[in-house]
Amino acid sequence: MRKRREENVFDQLGFSRKEATALGIKSALHRKIIRYAKNRNYSQAQLVKILREPQPRVSDLLRGKIAKFSLEALVNYAEALDMRPEIKIHEPVMAMARALSA
Repeated sequence: MRKRREENVFDQLGFSRKEATALGIKSALHRKIIRYAKNRNYSQAQLVKILREPQPRVSDLLRGKIAKFSLEALVNYAEALDMRPEIKIHEPVMAMARALSA
């Protein structure tokens, strides 16, 4: 029995599987950056200095305009905030079961 992969909102919006996966990762990283900055009460002025970006760009980040940011830019922002971004790759459940039974 094949387990269906978990859908994200981008799947439901009609994006291809590849696009939905990339957008899901990008969205999750953006969310964590915003949460981290808010939990530390960073002002926009502080973020301008930390991220080394102009104020309008920081404003776009804080307002959720993630289409304006590449995944690489978000990773760089997380690093600038001393976060530890990483991508975890999981094998499909069936492939793992086959490997264990071999």
